[in-house]
Amino acid sequence: MVQNLDNMRETPSQTAGPYVHIGCTPNVAGLDMFGGDLGAVMRTGPVQGQEITIRGRVLDGTGMPLRDAMVEIWQADAAGLYPSPEERRGKADPHFTGFGRSAGDPQSGEFIFETVKPGRVPYPDGRLQAPHVSFWIVARGINIGLHTRMYFADEAEANGEDPILTRIEHQNRIATLLAEPEEEGLYRFDIRLQGTGETIFFDI
Repeated sequence: MVQNLDNMRETPSQTAGPYVHIGCTPNVAGLDMFGGDLGAVMRTGPVQGQEITIRGRVLDGTGMPLRDAMVEIWQADAAGLYPSPEERRGKADPHFTGFGRSAGDPQSGEFIFETVKPGRVPYPDGRLQAPHVSFWIVARGINIGLHTRMYFADEAEANGEDPILTRIEHQNRIATLLAEPEEEGLYRFDIRLQGTGETIFFDI
Protein backbone atom coordinates (compact mmCIF):
# COMPACT_ATOMS: atom_id res chain seq x y z
CA MET A 1 0.00 0.00 0.00
CA VAL A 2 1.36 3.44 -0.98
CA GLN A 3 1.76 5.82 1.96
CA ASN A 4 -0.11 9.13 1.70
CA LEU A 5 2.36 12.03 2.10
CA ASP A 6 -0.03 14.92 1.56
CA ASN A 7 1.06 16.41 4.89
CA MET A 8 4.62 16.93 3.64
CA ARG A 9 5.04 20.17 1.74
CA GLU A 10 7.74 21.03 -0.76
CA THR A 11 10.59 23.06 0.71
CA PRO A 12 11.12 26.63 -0.55
CA SER A 13 12.86 26.98 -3.91
CA GLN A 14 15.36 29.48 -2.50
CA THR A 15 18.39 27.23 -2.61
CA ALA A 16 20.56 29.41 -0.43
CA GLY A 17 18.03 31.62 1.34
CA PRO A 18 19.19 32.87 4.73
CA TYR A 19 20.79 29.52 5.56
CA VAL A 20 24.09 30.16 3.84
CA HIS A 21 24.61 33.29 5.93
CA ILE A 22 23.53 31.69 9.18
CA GLY A 23 25.96 28.82 8.58
CA CYS A 24 28.89 30.69 7.01
CA THR A 25 28.65 34.24 8.37
CA PRO A 26 26.64 33.93 11.59
CA ASN A 27 27.83 37.26 12.97
CA VAL A 28 26.59 39.06 9.85
CA ALA A 29 23.29 37.22 10.32
CA GLY A 30 23.02 38.62 13.84
CA LEU A 31 24.37 35.65 15.80
CA ASP A 32 27.29 36.65 18.03
CA MET A 33 29.53 33.60 17.72
CA PHE A 34 33.18 32.55 17.62
CA GLY A 35 34.50 36.10 18.08
CA GLY A 36 33.96 36.87 14.40
CA ASP A 37 33.25 35.13 11.12
CA LEU A 38 35.78 32.94 9.32
CA GLY A 39 37.40 34.90 6.51
CA ALA A 40 36.32 38.32 7.78
CA VAL A 41 39.97 39.26 8.47
CA MET A 42 42.74 38.45 5.98
CA ARG A 43 45.54 40.64 7.37
CA THR A 44 46.37 39.48 10.89
CA GLY A 45 49.42 41.70 11.41
CA PRO A 46 51.99 43.74 9.46
CA VAL A 47 51.86 42.24 5.96
CA GLN A 48 54.36 42.26 3.12
CA GLY A 49 53.55 44.07 -0.11
CA GLN A 50 50.83 46.53 -1.07
CA GLU A 51 47.72 46.60 1.08
CA ILE A 52 44.58 46.93 -1.05
CA THR A 53 40.81 46.95 -0.71
CA ILE A 54 38.53 45.13 -3.16
CA ARG A 55 34.94 46.35 -3.41
CA GLY A 56 32.22 45.06 -5.68
CA ARG A 57 28.70 43.77 -6.11
CA VAL A 58 27.10 40.67 -7.60
CA LEU A 59 24.62 41.90 -10.23
CA ASP A 60 21.74 40.03 -11.83
CA GLY A 61 20.74 40.11 -15.50
CA THR A 62 18.98 43.46 -15.11
CA GLY A 63 21.96 45.09 -13.40
CA MET A 64 20.40 44.99 -9.93
CA PRO A 65 22.62 43.94 -7.01
CA LEU A 66 21.96 40.67 -5.21
CA ARG A 67 21.62 41.61 -1.57
CA ASP A 68 21.95 38.05 -0.27
CA ALA A 69 25.11 36.96 -2.10
CA MET A 70 28.13 35.59 -0.30
CA VAL A 71 31.57 35.78 -1.87
CA GLU A 72 34.75 33.93 -0.97
CA ILE A 73 38.23 34.63 -2.29
CA TRP A 74 41.50 32.70 -2.29
CA GLN A 75 44.80 34.22 -3.35
CA ALA A 76 48.56 34.19 -3.03
CA ASP A 77 50.45 36.67 -0.88
CA ALA A 78 52.53 39.54 -2.24
CA ALA A 79 55.39 37.16 -3.08
CA GLY A 80 53.14 34.78 -5.02
CA LEU A 81 53.08 32.17 -2.25
CA TYR A 82 50.00 30.44 -0.86
CA PRO A 83 49.49 29.95 2.89
CA SER A 84 48.95 26.23 2.38
CA PRO A 85 50.68 23.04 3.54
CA GLU A 86 51.00 22.20 -0.16
CA GLU A 87 53.16 25.27 -0.82
CA ARG A 88 56.70 24.02 -1.57
CA ARG A 89 58.27 27.14 -3.09
CA GLY A 90 58.85 29.04 0.14
CA LYS A 91 57.24 30.32 3.31
CA ALA A 92 54.15 32.45 2.85
CA ASP A 93 53.54 35.67 4.76
CA PRO A 94 52.59 34.55 8.30
CA HIS A 95 50.36 37.62 8.77
CA PHE A 96 48.23 36.93 5.71
CA THR A 97 45.55 34.22 5.55
CA GLY A 98 44.98 34.16 1.77
CA PHE A 99 41.27 33.39 2.36
CA GLY A 100 38.42 35.85 2.68
CA ARG A 101 34.65 35.60 2.98
CA SER A 102 32.22 38.49 2.66
CA ALA A 103 28.44 38.59 2.81
CA GLY A 104 27.04 41.34 0.65
CA ASP A 105 25.72 44.40 2.43
CA PRO A 106 21.97 43.79 2.98
CA GLN A 107 21.10 47.17 1.46
CA SER A 108 23.65 47.80 -1.31
CA GLY A 109 24.83 44.23 -1.91
CA GLU A 110 28.45 45.39 -1.80
CA PHE A 111 31.19 42.99 -0.69
CA ILE A 112 34.50 44.23 0.72
CA PHE A 113 37.88 42.54 1.20
CA GLU A 114 40.87 44.13 2.97
CA THR A 115 43.75 42.19 1.46
CA VAL A 116 47.10 42.55 -0.34
CA LYS A 117 47.89 42.70 -4.03
CA PRO A 118 48.97 39.16 -4.93
CA GLY A 119 52.23 38.27 -6.60
CA ARG A 120 52.60 36.18 -9.74
CA VAL A 121 52.12 32.43 -9.41
CA PRO A 122 53.54 29.84 -11.84
CA TYR A 123 51.20 27.90 -14.12
CA PRO A 124 51.77 24.10 -14.13
CA ASP A 125 54.05 24.46 -17.17
CA GLY A 126 56.18 27.08 -15.41
CA ARG A 127 54.86 30.21 -17.12
CA LEU A 128 53.96 33.00 -14.72
CA GLN A 129 50.33 33.91 -14.29
CA ALA A 130 49.31 37.53 -13.87
CA PRO A 131 48.40 38.65 -10.35
CA HIS A 132 44.88 37.41 -9.70
CA VAL A 133 42.33 36.54 -7.02
CA SER A 134 40.06 33.49 -7.26
CA PHE A 135 36.36 34.12 -6.49
CA TRP A 136 33.53 31.80 -5.46
CA ILE A 137 29.96 33.14 -5.42
CA VAL A 138 26.75 31.75 -3.90
CA ALA A 139 23.33 33.36 -3.59
CA ARG A 140 19.62 32.64 -3.79
CA GLY A 141 18.88 30.60 -6.91
CA ILE A 142 22.49 29.53 -7.51
CA ASN A 143 22.49 25.76 -7.05
CA ILE A 144 26.25 25.32 -7.51
CA GLY A 145 28.75 28.00 -6.53
CA LEU A 146 30.20 30.00 -9.40
CA HIS A 147 33.96 30.30 -9.90
CA THR A 148 35.72 33.21 -11.53
CA ARG A 149 38.94 35.19 -11.31
CA MET A 150 39.74 38.82 -10.77
CA TYR A 151 42.76 40.30 -12.53
CA PHE A 152 44.06 43.85 -12.23
CA ALA A 153 43.54 46.36 -15.03
CA ASP A 154 46.79 48.13 -14.10
CA GLU A 155 48.84 44.95 -14.76
CA ALA A 156 48.51 45.08 -18.56
CA GLU A 157 51.90 43.53 -19.35
CA ALA A 158 51.40 40.58 -16.99
CA ASN A 159 47.82 40.13 -18.21
CA GLY A 160 49.05 39.94 -21.79
CA GLU A 161 51.28 36.98 -20.87
CA ASP A 162 48.83 35.15 -18.60
CA PRO A 163 48.29 31.54 -19.74
CA ILE A 164 44.60 31.63 -18.75
CA LEU A 165 43.69 35.00 -20.23
CA THR A 166 45.45 34.23 -23.50
CA ARG A 167 43.35 31.05 -23.91
CA ILE A 168 40.02 32.88 -23.81
CA GLU A 169 38.49 32.66 -27.26
CA HIS A 170 36.50 35.90 -27.10
CA GLN A 171 39.22 38.32 -26.06
CA ASN A 172 36.74 41.20 -25.82
CA ARG A 173 35.29 39.50 -22.73
CA ILE A 174 38.54 39.69 -20.75
CA ALA A 175 37.40 43.09 -19.51
CA THR A 176 34.80 41.28 -17.38
CA LEU A 177 37.65 39.83 -15.31
CA LEU A 178 39.50 43.09 -14.71
CA ALA A 179 39.30 45.08 -11.49
CA GLU A 180 39.58 48.79 -12.12
CA PRO A 181 41.52 51.01 -9.70
CA GLU A 182 39.27 53.72 -8.25
CA GLU A 183 41.94 55.35 -6.12
CA GLU A 184 45.27 54.39 -4.56
CA GLY A 185 44.90 50.90 -3.11
CA LEU A 186 41.18 50.56 -3.95
CA TYR A 187 39.89 48.30 -6.73
CA ARG A 188 36.32 47.74 -7.92
CA PHE A 189 35.22 44.38 -9.29
CA ASP A 190 31.54 43.87 -10.10
CA ILE A 191 30.39 40.36 -11.00
CA ARG A 192 27.59 40.18 -13.57
CA LEU A 193 25.68 36.90 -13.61
CA GLN A 194 23.88 37.42 -16.93
CA GLY A 195 23.25 39.90 -19.71
CA THR A 196 25.50 42.53 -21.21
CA GLY A 197 29.00 42.29 -19.78
CA GLU A 198 28.38 38.88 -18.20
CA THR A 199 31.43 37.84 -16.19
CA ILE A 200 33.43 34.87 -17.44
CA PHE A 201 32.95 31.90 -15.13
CA PHE A 202 35.23 28.87 -14.95
CA ASP A 203 34.18 25.22 -14.92
CA ILE A 204 36.24 23.91 -12.02
